[in-house]
Amino acid sequence: MNKNKSDGSFLRFPRVFWTANTLELFERWAYYGIFNLLALYLTGTTESGALGFTQVQKGLIMGIVNAILYFLPIITGAIADKLGYKKVLITAFLVLSSGYYLMGKVSSFPAVFITFFYVAIGAAMFKPIISATVAKSTNEKNASLGFGIFYMMVNIGGLLGPYMGSELREINWDLVFIMSSSAILVNLVLCLLFYKEPGRDGNKKEGIGKIIKNSFSNLIYALSDFRFLLFLLILTGAWTVYWQYFYSLPVFIDQWNDTSLLYRYLLEHTPGIAHSVGTANGIINAEKIITLDAFFIVAFQILISTIVKRFKPLSAMIGGMLVNTIGLYLSFTTQNPFILVLSIFIFGIGEMSYSPKILEYIGSIAPKDKAALYMGTQFVPIAFGNFIGGFISGGLYQNLADKKTIFARYLLEEKGISGDMKFDQYLSLTGMKASELNNILWNFSHPEKFGMILLVMGIATAVILGIYNFFTQHNKRKGAE
Repeated sequence: MNKNKSDGSFLRFPRVFWTANTLELFERWAYYGIFNLLALYLTGTTESGALGFTQVQKGLIMGIVNAILYFLPIITGAIADKLGYKKVLITAFLVLSSGYYLMGKVSSFPAVFITFFYVAIGAAMFKPIISATVAKSTNEKNASLGFGIFYMMVNIGGLLGPYMGSELREINWDLVFIMSSSAILVNLVLCLLFYKEPGRDGNKKEGIGKIIKNSFSNLIYALSDFRFLLFLLILTGAWTVYWQYFYSLPVFIDQWNDTSLLYRYLLEHTPGIAHSVGTANGIINAEKIITLDAFFIVAFQILISTIVKRFKPLSAMIGGMLVNTIGLYLSFTTQNPFILVLSIFIFGIGEMSYSPKILEYIGSIAPKDKAALYMGTQFVPIAFGNFIGGFISGGLYQNLADKKTIFARYLLEEKGISGDMKFDQYLSLTGMKASELNNILWNFSHPEKFGMILLVMGIATAVILGIYNFFTQHNKRKGAE
């Protein structure tokens, strides 16, 4: 009887596979525990313990730094092959743990930018190593199950981190950063005790400079494939829209949605859930609603994958992008939390439909001897999507949907009041309810226009991908003739 791990059962995965997945869970716990709350922390009021930055400043910090985070693995993965996975992992955890802690201790725009950039370096060191470890500890027969488990760990971490972070920020924002720092320290201990170095592909005779040069040479080689480059450029549009879910939607929910309606409904029908997700003020924080996407992925990814596997990759991607965009658009056009939850579910269905198909398509068009190289470039459009998305969630959101900006404009244009009057001051002065003022400001400026722009961008991306699909299929048929 064959005693190796080729039968694909859970118990046949080597220990390093489970170690890598556990490290991924805690790293995602730490990352999303801050990332899902970051837009709120950056733009929330200083009275609440947040930083009080503008939407533009928020967009610059999140967009630029995350773009760097997703671009750097092209280099850090090659360096890890040279220096050794375990050494680089230990370095990454030291950087991440100290970085998360420092993020909670600084408050100026330059200091926050620099510390978040420092965190991004640590995350960029971690990301390619764990993916490579999972790949090297699976084989053709159990790789699908192995990466399914890995993806599940990502989303479990994406659920637990924001949930605990949301609970802690109700006490003190500093505790959120201490939580993430502590989760990474757990990883450091696990790495030291249990992580075993898998086989590496690096050339030990090459210097770091040569390795970095080769990484860029390989990237340029892949991007010189015009068909592939065009595909990546189209994907940039999809990722630009997608990242607004994390950059702009948390702020939009916090500013415009009355989540107390959802809390009271849950309290009446499922009081246990209401108490677990609600606050002492009888609302549900925006970051917990945002985390529903990860919950839906954990619950429905297998079902959705089973449905879309019968479609060709590009067809599934086009349909998924349209559904994803519609869901995001609906979430920016409502003040009703029930519709918001439905829109996030729609968004999640779209994400589950197209995101896994990207690698499948890249694998189908890549030269057989360059498949790994082409796969590695998938982070390029994600990086550019973050970069562009940062500006959209900055100036564009601030002008079209930011409640503070709209309130100041309303006071000046409708009431002839200039200056920095706050919402509470105006409510106290007029005796108006917060919900009444919300409706007035909504009808005054129509912040849902921001969602309309995202809808146009998403549909345009899907249409362009459809045109790309038509011509590539036409050329394929023509070549076959």
